[in-house]
Amino acid sequence: MNMKEYYDVIIVGTGAAGLYCALNLPERKKVLLLTKQKADQSDSFLAQGGICVLRDDEDYDSYFEDTMRAGHYENRKESVDIMIRSSREIIEDLIGFGVEFEKQDGELAYTREGAHSRPRILYHEDITGKEITSKLLAAVRKCPNVEIREFAEMTDIIEENGRCAGITARCGDELLEIRAEFTVFASGGIGGRYKHSTNYPHLTGDALTVAEKHGIRLEHLDYVQIHPTTLYSEKP
Repeated sequence: MNMKEYYDVIIVGTGAAGLYCALNLPERKKVLLLTKQKADQSDSFLAQGGICVLRDDEDYDSYFEDTMRAGHYENRKESVDIMIRSSREIIEDLIGFGVEFEKQDGELAYTREGAHSRPRILYHEDITGKEITSKLLAAVRKCPNVEIREFAEMTDIIEENGRCAGITARCGDELLEIRAEFTVFASGGIGGRYKHSTNYPHLTGDALTVAEKHGIRLEHLDYVQIHPTTLYSEKP
């Protein structure tokens, strides 16, 4: 049976991006978040390390160069700029939602990771992703205008007059036609696209599949980090 539903905004994915998006939408908007499995089974929950943030204005040039160099200078400069300049405000938002980062003498503690040339990483023990995403999920569950629907898999978008008018999704034995003025793809976890992965296998970056199906060019994807993959060897 093809059931029809209507929302103001559909968000596909309940990781950090989808949850943060829902929390920043007007309360007058009727919002639906979809996820293939349980809401806490996103790649965001599995992230162990920290989250980088601009220390101060003098840190900008160094942060920008570190990021570009790590991406072999193939990153979109506009995306890198937005990420860096908005990082401090986002960290303050996360703290406001209850995220607890490591502190020293009452001040945020910074560490250094990866390609960063100076300490600018905030963290929570070795489960930063779980700390951030669990607190965001708890905040979303308190929003009366937001519905979280688990075990619902997006199968396609509804395209009308050259624009997205919603999605189709499978929920159990039901095929749903869910319409909305705005649709947000926050299904970035792609571990399941690899033959061997340490991430959840059901997360396959469905937005990529849908985009390819509709002939949408993916030239603005910046880079994929090594985290989704894992080394594997056959036993003799």
